[in-house]
Amino acid sequence: MSYEPEPSYPPASGSVRRGWEAVREALPLPGTVLAIDGPMILDWAALMSALPPGTLTIDMRTATVSWDQVRKRTASAERLAGDPDFATLAAGDLVDLIDELPPTPRDPDRLTVVYGPGAALTGHDQLWYADLPKRYAEHATADGAGRNIGQPSGEPGTMQRLFYIDWALLDRHRDAIAPGIGQWLDLQDPAEPRLLTGAGLRATLAWLSQSPLRTRPTFNTTSWGGHWGQEQLGMNPQARNTALGYELIAPESGILIGTRATGCVEIPFQLLVAAHPQAVLGPAVQRRFGSSFPIRFDYLDTYGGGSLSVHVHPRADTMWEVFGWSYPQHETYYVMVAAPGNIIHLGLREDADIPTFERQAHAAHDHGEPFDIGRFVQQHPAEPHQLFLVPAGTPHGSGQGNVVLEISATPYLYSLRFYDWLRRDADGHQRPVHVGHAFDNLDTSRTGGPLRDALIQKPRTVTTGAGWHEDLIGALPEMFFQVHRIELTAGATAHQDTTDRFHVLNVVAGQAVRVRTERDEHLLSYAETMVIPASAGPYTVTALGSQPARVVKAFVR
Repeated sequence: MSYEPEPSYPPASGSVRRGWEAVREALPLPGTVLAIDGPMILDWAALMSALPPGTLTIDMRTATVSWDQVRKRTASAERLAGDPDFATLAAGDLVDLIDELPPTPRDPDRLTVVYGPGAALTGHDQLWYADLPKRYAEHATADGAGRNIGQPSGEPGTMQRLFYIDWALLDRHRDAIAPGIGQWLDLQDPAEPRLLTGAGLRATLAWLSQSPLRTRPTFNTTSWGGHWGQEQLGMNPQARNTALGYELIAPESGILIGTRATGCVEIPFQLLVAAHPQAVLGPAVQRRFGSSFPIRFDYLDTYGGGSLSVHVHPRADTMWEVFGWSYPQHETYYVMVAAPGNIIHLGLREDADIPTFERQAHAAHDHGEPFDIGRFVQQHPAEPHQLFLVPAGTPHGSGQGNVVLEISATPYLYSLRFYDWLRRDADGHQRPVHVGHAFDNLDTSRTGGPLRDALIQKPRTVTTGAGWHEDLIGALPEMFFQVHRIELTAGATAHQDTTDRFHVLNVVAGQAVRVRTERDEHLLSYAETMVIPASAGPYTVTALGSQPARVVKAFVR
């Protein structure tokens, strides 16, 4: 009952095949036009070199408009013009960057393959999708090896365009073409690719849309990161730290489909939501959020590390008008681990002098002058199992020595920093802060004693049963989701029901629980996160092992 870093699910139809021979066997006959779509990060040259000799290949990456036009057509809102870190989330579709599609000639004696982002837009007989999870693009771009959509070869891509432009366009395009995909090709292992038929993919997504599931967790390093993920969960033992633990972040998380014997393909979680939005989200949530899964769970690990920056997230109007998201980045901090004396920064002090705060924040950014953030932002004891509510516009940050489970709205790339302790990155450069954006979005009403009462709430019991009870531990009128906690004695079973709204669970104390629905069951161990699709309906949670268990549950109100 230990933390499982690679949860996987067998295909509902067919099986995962692996190896280049399997890829070549799946190729259509000569005289066929095959479109192989996929992201920019893929090693398209290596994929083309694995095709049979004589294959006619057409590179879609050359079909985009000029780089100057690409940038004009994806330009940010005026308030972000020239911003070095942020951009307005790209609207529209990938086809908006292509004025003329290349011809796809059909030769009866050989196979024609059109490949690259947007290949599905051309005339074709069969469609494949070749993929690498987004973490590969992030790492390659950080190392200077990634290119952005439409960017000339030889120029390094930027994380800014990757996060806010490329991913938005590529995700929208992939979700739109998914019903026509005939083969899904996973190229994480370039020596042994994995392949799943489109029929197998769609059957598995249909099954998972009604079943409890976990996504593949990913832990990343930062300059402030701690080591709890390494020491307690066994994640990334060779890394510098395990600062950010992505348990469930819909735009980046993946689902592993396959078995240990065959290997797995990794499918974007967002593809599941896009394919079955009502089954996963529930009808009312789908009407409100479309195909956007609106809640995320992730870890902030400062155990043995440093404090997070003190920052704020954009308020609702700015989030839409400037950054392009239709809902704001409300957050909560659930303290998993903390020692006496540890703190959480949250909300303004009642006596905070905002003009002085702003001057000192600018001086720190511009001239490297340290200041005492505690003069302006409240510091609260970081008590294990306390939930802190962080509505957009509220200054906050976790202190050193904590493990915080963020139970939050899905947007996750909009931390507007007031102060980052003059910290430097791995290259020795002072990490960027965003003083102007931060003060533009600061909610000055979140101050003093009333803030403590509103944002640090006491549990209120809402349901009880034999050996268990369920508490509401955090809710605010302006936040669209709320957080409950189920507490069970050893062996007790709590009865739950999605009532047509998805739930997200995490075991925050105890060894493990068993989640059982009418169609299947799933083990959930300490620190693991699980999605219960809305269509799952009634389910039970049973505490396993000799210890009591605590399970947090989040859902859209």
